[in-house]
Amino acid sequence: MQPTFVLVHGAFANSFSFAPLQAELGLLGHRSVAVDLPGHGFGATYSRAYQAPQDLEALATAPGSIRGVTLADNTAHLIGVLERAGAHGPVILVAHSRGGITVTAAANARPDLVDRLVYVAAWCPVALDVGDYYAEPEMASVDAASLGRATAGNPAELGLLRVNFRTAEPSALAAFKAAFLADGTDEEFLALLNTFQPDENLDVGTSADRAQAATWGRVPRTYVRLADDASMPPALQDRLIREGDALTPENPYDVRTLPGSHLKWLVDPAPAARLLGGLAQSTAPSA
Repeated sequence: MQPTFVLVHGAFANSFSFAPLQAELGLLGHRSVAVDLPGHGFGATYSRAYQAPQDLEALATAPGSIRGVTLADNTAHLIGVLERAGAHGPVILVAHSRGGITVTAAANARPDLVDRLVYVAAWCPVALDVGDYYAEPEMASVDAASLGRATAGNPAELGLLRVNFRTAEPSALAAFKAAFLADGTDEEFLALLNTFQPDENLDVGTSADRAQAATWGRVPRTYVRLADDASMPPALQDRLIREGDALTPENPYDVRTLPGSHLKWLVDPAPAARLLGGLAQSTAPSA
């Protein structure tokens, strides 16, 4: 039976960012479903203060629908999608960036629903909680201060993380481009930036949500390294691969590498679609 690709987005993103990849997959004859996690896509909040001309003072305090959304909420939603997709054959679960946290939690809870895990420069915490990795040497090159220039409001008061992606401030835009799409044109960068939503939930899980050998560790898995990624540096990607392999040495990652930045594979999706198509050919239904 033909596998279904279930695609899980990263922070501040949504199913819309996968449209070019889904087009390529479809043209190669593959079925795919792009997931909107709770509070994303058409469930996101775009306040009037976010529209031009922006009211930055109001933007800093406007409520957002993603407030209070937890990793458990994301996981339950994804499991519901996996149950429906699995009724039609094998499932290849693909995570990008922060989406890896939800995918890992879902595979911990319901490994029976997943025939292969694919992490594309995505988080799969093993030894540390996600927040703790930011203090590690592998993340030293990430310019968090520059990226924070467009943060709006106090996350503790808002109950969410808000970033003004519609800023026109040159240094903030330059930081975004360097982090996400340094190898893209300015036009590609701005087009992609305008698919982002301003709000993201705060819950990135605890030690209980790290990869578990007895469940997550049973599922065949692939890690797709992005060789020129500035926001998920290759050194961090490699560390996550090593930690996963150490957790379940009998079931190591199948490691692939694509050139490009954190978002280039979504702007120019043909190489990723071919890679995923190859994985579909080798993925068999669960016993």
